[in-house]
Amino acid sequence: MNVTILGCGLIGASWAALFAAVGRHRVRAWDPSATARAAFPEKVARAESQLIELGAEAGEPVAVFERIEEALWGTDWVQENAPEKTELKAQLFSHVEAAVTRECIIASSTSSFTWSQLASGLKHTDRFVIAHPFNPPHLVPLVELYSPNAATLDAAVKFFSGVGRVPVCMKKEATGHIGNRLASALWREAVHIVADGIASVEDVDRVLIHGPGLRWSVIGTHLGYHLGGGDGGIEHYLRHLGPSQERRWSTLGNPKLTNEVCEALTAGVQAEVRGRDIAQLEEQRDRQLMEILRLRREHPTIDE
Repeated sequence: MNVTILGCGLIGASWAALFAAVGRHRVRAWDPSATARAAFPEKVARAESQLIELGAEAGEPVAVFERIEEALWGTDWVQENAPEKTELKAQLFSHVEAAVTRECIIASSTSSFTWSQLASGLKHTDRFVIAHPFNPPHLVPLVELYSPNAATLDAAVKFFSGVGRVPVCMKKEATGHIGNRLASALWREAVHIVADGIASVEDVDRVLIHGPGLRWSVIGTHLGYHLGGGDGGIEHYLRHLGPSQERRWSTLGNPKLTNEVCEALTAGVQAEVRGRDIAQLEEQRDRQLMEILRLRREHPTIDE
């Protein structure tokens, strides 16, 4: 397929590497920033090198264009990765609809906007789909999908399955989709714990890495409580331990990101990283994600 990447940031580069190396698609890219366009090949090459380590083969070089019309010419799939501004995305979609065929699917990587919010300005909403990844998309398999058009949704499932992703189709749209809603709920309580003086930023992260996060990497939260119910499973847990869960829910916080709280979070994160810059942290994250992916090839997850 001919695939067009709109937005040459980190997400766009990650998608481009995946589509080229794993999907074997012909990938084109465009960004309004000349600086972003110039830096894009190096970002794609870095992500592609990680995929090659995991067993993929180098794909065709990604072509970067100065004019959006050139990047869209003859494309079958558009993956939009613009900043989270509805006006900007609407402008992009206007260019896309004027340049592509009626059969071309337009997918948005939006992390916060709903399908209805973004589709409102489109002429042909039936070919539009939310396709939200988790960063970095070439290593984290999840992609959350939503479209009220069954054919478009089926095509999206097929497309992302073809590049080794795990598509999850939402039954109805929701702000933040699924993953970000769960992540936001968790972070809200993490911020509350710091703001309320219960624990430091570093210790909150340490708890997640070595406790719930480790377990969540192999079993989801509902199945986790199913196992927590012993022989009786989730039914026993809900009947006998449900009240204790409700007591915990009633004490969860609803913090505000005041200047004081923001300063505490910033200072805590700086203490936790101990001088490592963003590039070093990304490298360590990606290395560990790759090791997990290698392990999962030998030992399938519980939902497979």
